Amino acid sequence: MKPSRQSVQIWDPIVRFTHWAVAALVLWDLYEDSGGPLHRNLGYAAACLVLVRVAWSMVGNGAGNIREWLPGRGGVVAYVKAAIAGRPPRHLGHNPLGALMMLVLWILILSLAATGWMSRLDMFWGEDWPKELHGILADALLALVSVHVVAAILMSRLHRENLILSMVTGRKPAAPDQRKPSAGDGEPASSSDPPAISDPRAVSPGRRP
Repeated sequence: MKPSRQSVQIWDPIVRFTHWAVAALVLWDLYEDSGGPLHRNLGYAAACLVLVRVAWSMVGNGAGNIREWLPGRGGVVAYVKAAIAGRPPRHLGHNPLGALMMLVLWILILSLAATGWMSRLDMFWGEDWPKELHGILADALLALVSVHVVAAILMSRLHRENLILSMVTGRKPAAPDQRKPSAGDGEPASSSDPPAISDPRAVSPGRRP
């Protein structure tokens, strides 16, 4: 990463807090796989924070707002094609695949909380499927979390920026000539860089307005 590049604020404190808090709770919960009160409370807490993040995506501003990152099918397909070609465009906010991954992770966390709660209800007493489904969802979550981490590392190397650190500080590198940066601004491509996206929706023709 080039230290001389100007940085802009992308992720607000609520986005960063919910991201790392959910990550910590999920990893702790996957480790504390006892099914006891601590396991349940960790799962419920993670689900509540996901709901907070979903609500914030509706009312917050900038790159964390759902209008900025909600992927459409066309956007995902275009990004996948560019990635296969070895030149995925750089996004200051979530790229289409990253946004899709985030949605799937949210759904899994909420589904885990729901199936864990269902397994303790009298109406499901003696039923095995809620617990079995809970276990399948937990395995899927662990696998996707691993993919998410690996993808963040690979994209950091490709675009020469620390994506993990940016979710701590909230800042990402931008073009040096960017006078009034905003969450929708991007970085023009150099001869060695993959093309950057100035408008986060430019690579995603299927994205909703």
